[in-house]
Amino acid sequence: MKRNQIFIIQVILFVSLSNFSFAQKYATALGVRLGNNDYSRMVGITAQHRIMQQLTLEGIVQSDFNRNTTFHLLMKRHRPIISKRFNYFYGGGFSAGKEESYVKQDANNEIMHTYGNSTMGVDLIGGIEMTFAGAVISLDYKPNINISGREEFYRGQIGISARMVLDKGKRQDKKWRKKNREKRRTNREPFGARIKNTFGSMGK
Repeated sequence: MKRNQIFIIQVILFVSLSNFSFAQKYATALGVRLGNNDYSRMVGITAQHRIMQQLTLEGIVQSDFNRNTTFHLLMKRHRPIISKRFNYFYGGGFSAGKEESYVKQDANNEIMHTYGNSTMGVDLIGGIEMTFAGAVISLDYKPNINISGREEFYRGQIGISARMVLDKGKRQDKKWRKKNREKRRTNREPFGARIKNTFGSMGK
């Protein structure tokens, strides 16, 4: 296959993906997240809602059904890679829960294991995301910085999420435009009152 033909095919694919992506962007999505690190494998529920253009709020509740259960609230910024169908995201937030902890005992070369610790921390997150056929699939890395309740200062977690789109972005954009129009209409000063105020101020 010649280079010109390959280039034409690439352009067609790019345009096709771009056009399809605008129809698939979402406002609200709900699903499951599988998280894994050196300490545990966790299953969670994830809900994500767009609050501004390219800005979403995500809540995660996850557990290994044994010694670790955590809640996470994250703010994420989304940026398109090829199109709005395929994008990368980054952000951060807060976490809290019950976790296990490992404390090194240097005196006797032992590790003390505790669980049921009430923890608080700060999360960072970054990853990639693809939307297709009413579903959102994402891969992320979520490091957690401990504030209290755990010996380890840092824990990283790799997560895979599959969410179902509950509300499409086009519908949300339409609501936002309607709300802005109504706001402008409410704040718009009547023409008669505007003339009266203009000439009234000139006569003072």
